[in-house]
Amino acid sequence: MLSFFSKLSLNNTQNSSVELAKPAYMDKSATLQELGYKDDDELRETIYDFLRTIRDPEKPSTLEDLKVVYEEGIFVKEPTADKVPVLRVEYNPTVPHCSLATLIGLCIRIKILRSLHHPVKLDVFIKKGAHTTEDEINKQINDKERIAAAMENPNLRNLVENCIAEEE
Repeated sequence: MLSFFSKLSLNNTQNSSVELAKPAYMDKSATLQELGYKDDDELRETIYDFLRTIRDPEKPSTLEDLKVVYEEGIFVKEPTADKVPVLRVEYNPTVPHCSLATLIGLCIRIKILRSLHHPVKLDVFIKKGAHTTEDEINKQINDKERIAAAMENPNLRNLVENCIAEEE
């Protein structure tokens, strides 16, 4: 006796000539225009709009209010060979010894990746000379395995979720 799903898959293999169109945002080779942006500046403004609402983990202010994120710190680079947009986001912690600089970088990365609905190569960095341990932090916030491990920690995930949540 075949289950409903087995019958369905058997029926679909017989009609394999049907192809479904993929939306542009799922196509790795889509240009910025095909993704819905007029140019690099519009993508930059879109990214800034996502980042400006992130709340500081310690203070009742946004990263925009504290000038931690700023539009001039968002760079749209040459796309990869597969035409995936490359973004570099630079941020400036409020003090050179900020203990939450890594968490802020994690919030920036998660907010962008969740907000964009197309592939992107994202690099997040602390502004050169703005933090005493910037090299170590930059390495952490650009390491996919460390990001995944951090987001598996329920306490850290809750902190990130609270910082990036949209105000109602």
